[in-house]
Amino acid sequence: MLSRVQSYSEDGRQMVLWQELGEGAPTLIGFARLCSDALAANYASPLPALSEEALAILYLARRRGAMEIKGVNQAFDSSERFLAVCVELDLDRVFILKRRGDPEQNIRFLDGFRQLCAAGLVMHHLLRDFSLTIRGFEIARSIRREDVPVLAPLAEEQLLDDF
Repeated sequence: MLSRVQSYSEDGRQMVLWQELGEGAPTLIGFARLCSDALAANYASPLPALSEEALAILYLARRRGAMEIKGVNQAFDSSERFLAVCVELDLDRVFILKRRGDPEQNIRFLDGFRQLCAAGLVMHHLLRDFSLTIRGFEIARSIRREDVPVLAPLAEEQLLDDF
């Protein structure tokens, strides 16, 4: 007996799930869960080793602490549709941790964000919105620009020199 593939128009829940996938919901939920688990645990233990990408995110977020995970699901290039960490530098500027044509580097930044969530340095707020925790701010302020050379090519591409 052949099973019939159910049309999304026949099942509203399937359509909602498809839309959630198109907005990166499973990954966002994963990040939010890591944040929640870390905040619920005693994370006063020694900080694990963090990648240069994780340190770069902390450095960028040291002033405002606000971050968002965004994606562009209509881009032509598949790697341009990947989610990216976006850090608010001030009220009018956002630093996007995504390098055109370098999908591996983009994934490294997402993994750096994962490290920060798991270490209790980032907390989840609403939907795509995250921020540094108090411990995150403290550590972020100890990082120097020279410690994160991975940011230089991105800053050049985004025409930012005062980050």
